[in-house]
Amino acid sequence: MPISHVAAMAFERVSRLASIPALILAAVIWLTAAAQSHAQSLIRDPDIEFGLRELAFPVLRAAGLSTNQVRILVVNDNTFNAFVIDYNAIYLNYGLILSVDSPEMLQAVIAHEAAHIANGHLARRHQNLQDAQSKANLGTALALITAAAGAREAAAGLAVGTQGAAIRGFLGHTRAEEASADRSAASYLRWAGISPKGMVAIHRKFAGQELLSTANQDLYMRSHPTSRDRLRAAEAFLDEFGDRTQPNESADYWFARVKGKLSAFLRSPSWTMRRAKEETAHDIRMMREASAHHQNRDLARARAAIDEALKIRPEDPFYYELKGQILLENRQLSEAVNAYAQAVEMAPHDALILAGYGRALLLQGQTDTALEALEKARARDYRNARLMRDLGVAYYKVGNNGMASTVTAERYALQGRLADAGIHARRAIGQLPEGSPGWQRAQDVLIASKRAEKAKRKSK
Repeated sequence: MPISHVAAMAFERVSRLASIPALILAAVIWLTAAAQSHAQSLIRDPDIEFGLRELAFPVLRAAGLSTNQVRILVVNDNTFNAFVIDYNAIYLNYGLILSVDSPEMLQAVIAHEAAHIANGHLARRHQNLQDAQSKANLGTALALITAAAGAREAAAGLAVGTQGAAIRGFLGHTRAEEASADRSAASYLRWAGISPKGMVAIHRKFAGQELLSTANQDLYMRSHPTSRDRLRAAEAFLDEFGDRTQPNESADYWFARVKGKLSAFLRSPSWTMRRAKEETAHDIRMMREASAHHQNRDLARARAAIDEALKIRPEDPFYYELKGQILLENRQLSEAVNAYAQAVEMAPHDALILAGYGRALLLQGQTDTALEALEKARARDYRNARLMRDLGVAYYKVGNNGMASTVTAERYALQGRLADAGIHARRAIGQLPEGSPGWQRAQDVLIASKRAEKAKRKSK
C-alpha cells in the first residue's frame, strides 16, 4: 500500500495509559464530521506530517500552544475542510491542502483552527456531544472517552450517532466564535511574520458560498459559517497593518513537498509525471516521480528516482523512509530493512518511521527486534491501526498471546469496532497477570465496549 491509511482517528495519550481512553476518542467524531456511517481514515505519512509541522510551528508558537503537543493530521477526504475536536490536534482534509495555492493560505487555516483551541471554543463541545446524542438516531455508535486537556483520567463514555443535524450541531461554530478566531488568527500570522494575504485569499475563495443552498455549500462553509463581513474584516486588517513579510523559502519548500507527496499517491501516475516537470525543487520532482513509478510497479525507475533525490538530500530520513517503503512493497526485504534503519538513525523518535522499520523487520523474520521498534512507535503514537496490527502479530509470534489480544482489542477500538474489541479484551484479561499494564489496558477497552453497548441499548 502506498501511504499508510489508518481506519479511524485516535487521540494522544492523556494520562498514564496507552489505552482506550487515549485511543478511540476521535473515531466516532470523524464519523460525525463526515456524515457517514463508516469511519474515515487518516493519511499517515512521516514526510507529510513533518512538512505540516514545519508550516504550523510559527503559528502554534504565536498562539501560545505547544508545538510538540498539537499535531497537524491529514484526513483522507477530498472536500475542503479543517476542524479541531480536542486540544491536541488540528485536522486538515487532503482536499483542502491540494486546493490552496500558497503556504500562507494553509497557514491561515491552521491559525484559525489554532485560535479555536487557544480561545477556549472547545469547552462547549462536551455539551454539544450530549445534544447530538439526544438528536441523532444511533446507527453506528461508538463509545467516547472524553479527554479534557490536563485531565489525569479520561471522563465518562458517550455515544454519538451520525445524523446530519447532530453533525452540524457538534461541528459548527457560532459566528461570534468564527469572528473571534479570525481576529486571533490574524494576530498570530502577524506575530509569526506570515503574510495576512493568505487569510484574505481563503475568505475570497468562499465569499460566494453563502449564496448557495446548504446542500451545495462546501462542508467547510457549513461547519465554519462565513460571510462577506469576515472577508471585509480580513481585508481591513491587511490595510491597517500592511504586509511587511519577507519571502520564506523554507515554507515554500515544505508546502510544495507536502502537496507533491500527497498528489503523487492520490493522483494517477500519468498525472504525476506530467505535473512533476513543473516542480522547481529537483529533489521533490524526483520524489514525485519515484512515487509514480512505484505505483506503476516499475521498481528500477522508482529506485533510480528516489536515489536521485537522496543525492540532493543525503541526510533526509523521509526519503530513506520512502525508499524503504518502495523496497518493502516489492519484497526486497533486506534492502528495505537497511533503508528504514538509515531513516531511524536520522529520525529515531519519529513514530511512523519506527512503525515502518518494525514492519520490515517483522516481514524479514526478526521478530524480537521488530517488537522493540513497534513498541517504541506505539509509545509515541496510538493513531496507527496498521502499527497495532503488526504489533499484535509480533506478540503472537513470540508467544505472548495475552498482549496480542490486548493490542488487537485496542486496534478494533481504534477502528470503532467496540463489540469485537470487547471480545479480545476479555480474552486478554483472562491471559495476563491481574494488574499488569497489558491487563489494565484490556480493562479500559472492556469498559468502553460495555459503555457503548449500554448507550446503544438506551437509544432504542
